[in-house]
Amino acid sequence: MKKPLIVIAGPTASGKTAMSIEFAKKNNGEIVNADSMQVYKYMDIGTAKPTMEERQGIPHYLMDEIEPTVQYSVAQYCNDARKYISQIHQKGKVPILVGGTGLYIDSVVYNIRFAEGGADEAFRKELEQLAADKGNNYIYEMLEKIDPQSAQRIHPSDRKRVIRALEIYHVTGKTITEQNKNSRRQSAVYDTEIYAIDIEREELYRRINERVDKMFEAGLIDEVKHLMDMGVNKSMTSVQGIGYKEVIDYLNGEYTLEETKNLIKQSTRRYAKRQLTWFRKNADIIWIRR
Repeated sequence: MKKPLIVIAGPTASGKTAMSIEFAKKNNGEIVNADSMQVYKYMDIGTAKPTMEERQGIPHYLMDEIEPTVQYSVAQYCNDARKYISQIHQKGKVPILVGGTGLYIDSVVYNIRFAEGGADEAFRKELEQLAADKGNNYIYEMLEKIDPQSAQRIHPSDRKRVIRALEIYHVTGKTITEQNKNSRRQSAVYDTEIYAIDIEREELYRRINERVDKMFEAGLIDEVKHLMDMGVNKSMTSVQGIGYKEVIDYLNGEYTLEETKNLIKQSTRRYAKRQLTWFRKNADIIWIRR
């Protein structure tokens, strides 16, 4: 018999934290994070990581676990999440997977196996040189042509992931999207119930704008300065999350403070729209109006 897993998904700022705590209390549950940015240490404000008070004593796993200078992949996340889900089952409790990163959730729920795809160091160096000479957007446009779905998931400034996607296609002749689609044929591991928050677009955007303002009031700029002092830079996966790279640009004098805030709000609204598009494609999801 498959063991239970509850999933709570939804766009950023939709109220996943409050709903997950509610579910955990009712179902003797513990929470496994499925937000690609909240896995990182020292990144609390910009990721809207729930405070200890907000967690209300419910254990949270895969949160504050990875150093921001470390490259962390979906495959690594999937392995780590399954490990914690198993630990929660062993305690006789129900794991609740919570977050807005659709690929992270799908990797666990649908038992996606990510092919490593081999390597071609010479080709990788060639791409790195192209990016250095012509900019990140040049190689990003190469990815858009061969694998537009992967391009949607990867930010243009995340040079390492763009190059890796191109390298996998070069070596295997198949895109990451094709490989992931084929891997879904594996049987699901858990008896899963997937819930997602349905919220009016206008209300969601209001919450996003309000959250961004509160992030700056809470000290987002100082948080980014601290990360930069640790050696974190825009090429690293950890700062591809919305808010961090924009503040780095602000600190480098590229934008005014007001421009930075507006840019983050706009990018977050667009991201929320992409999240909703991703989740609405999943027929297994039970939508809950909040």
